[in-house]
Amino acid sequence: MALNQLKAFILKMQQDESLKQRVLAASTADDVSKIAVAMGYEFSGDELLRFNGNKVGQVTVVKPDHPGEYH
Repeated sequence: MALNQLKAFILKMQQDESLKQRVLAASTADDVSKIAVAMGYEFSGDELLRFNGNKVGQVTVVKPDHPGEYH
């Protein structure tokens, strides 16, 4: 299930500083998803965006607002 995969990835990210930096440097949710898929996790950028506002461990998923972005 994608939600379990997403949560597992976020927990892994909390333990791995280099992974955390890669995720923070990603431009889009799809980019984060590609990082996760390369590591064996299965979730899409859309699923990550729908998880906005939820907390896993010490991390709260937040979609940044970019000026001029369409919602």
